[in-house]
Amino acid sequence: MIVRSATEQDVAAVHDLERLLFGPDAWSQQSVREELTGPRRRAVVACDPEVVGYAVTLAVGDATDLQRVAVHPGRQRQGVARTLLAAVAPAGDLLLEVGESNLAARRFYAAEGFVEIDRRPRYYRDGSAALVLRRGPS
Repeated sequence: MIVRSATEQDVAAVHDLERLLFGPDAWSQQSVREELTGPRRRAVVACDPEVVGYAVTLAVGDATDLQRVAVHPGRQRQGVARTLLAAVAPAGDLLLEVGESNLAARRFYAAEGFVEIDRRPRYYRDGSAALVLRRGPS
């Protein structure tokens, strides 16, 4: 598996993964393009040889937000997400939102040193809540 910086050529593959993984909450193709190539963003893809995962961060002032870390279902629980996270945010303060009911993701983030700092009710399109997690100084 190779992890490399995302490019414009990765938009279609990442968009396909978005739709597979996030359904109605998936980013549009234009949003994927902006997330992969936009200013203040760090985006990487994991390839084996096709794109099997991606991660995107957005620098906002002194903080960095993890916009996405996502892995194809057939490649989950193989260390891909951990590798992607390390590639976009190896250390330091990092914030993210995760679905309150997404227990697998919550366990992953807890193992990576994230702690809950807030809750956002009705955050997702289906009305479910998100937990705000932070890694690093509070």
